[in-house]
Amino acid sequence: MKQNQHTTITGTRTTSAEVCRWAQELFRLHARIAPRFARPEPRRRALAYLQGILSDTARKNGWQLAEHAGEARPDGMQRLLSQAIWDTDGVRDDLRAYVLEQLGTESAVLVIDETGFPKRGQKSAGVAMQYCGSSGQVENCQVGVFLSYVTARGHSRISRELYLPADWLDDPQRCQQAHIPEGVRFQTKPELARSMGERLLQASVPLEWVVADCVYGSNLDLRTFLQARGLPYVLAVPTSEPVEFLAATGRRREEAALVETDLADPPTGASTLDEPGNQRSSSLRLDSHPHAPSVPR
Repeated sequence: MKQNQHTTITGTRTTSAEVCRWAQELFRLHARIAPRFARPEPRRRALAYLQGILSDTARKNGWQLAEHAGEARPDGMQRLLSQAIWDTDGVRDDLRAYVLEQLGTESAVLVIDETGFPKRGQKSAGVAMQYCGSSGQVENCQVGVFLSYVTARGHSRISRELYLPADWLDDPQRCQQAHIPEGVRFQTKPELARSMGERLLQASVPLEWVVADCVYGSNLDLRTFLQARGLPYVLAVPTSEPVEFLAATGRRREEAALVETDLADPPTGASTLDEPGNQRSSSLRLDSHPHAPSVPR
């Protein structure tokens, strides 16, 4: 988890006592997720893995993490991530509960985003030539869709799904070699975001707003889902996206690039629309909600 920048006091130095408290807190968190592991070996290695991820080790690959843990070979670390039996979804839910305890639930904002993980080989699940957000270019990589939970205390990711391109799922043998379970169907990135959002609502995670870029904002099904669940949102859309809205002259439909001009003098409380009779809060107009989050334009 990361604290918001404005909570960090300029010029302060980390003390040895703080480092000890961080280490102790990691031990407590590990004890919390330990029951999710079927055997003691992966349970212990999970702690070593987390310690390596949080260390100053330059490259966080299997070899480097194994060396940090004092192991001669990377087999154990690789087995932890690929073959060891542990409840990955249970760990996800435990970490989500921990994040809510630490960050609180007041004025919580959910951020939908994706990131890429550059790869050299072709065997990692979902790897393909695709846009990689971490490098800003198309390259061989994996892509994950993430949900981040943001409050005034800080922010942390609380859910994740790996994006699997359609050509992967059309190749059962390749999926088997990458340990992708049978029955996994293709889902677009907005569909993955919606599935994760449904999971959060089922867990009664309190959300004040949902924000995302145009990869997700241009998806009508996702917007309709948020609207149906009563979740205010600020979603970017391409300038060419057709948007229905209420103007002073009544309902209109224009490309997003033209909407602000048409709403220069809107009626009080005007907001954009997706479907007849359904008002929604949006990135185009925030008058309909007095406590909209501040989002850079």
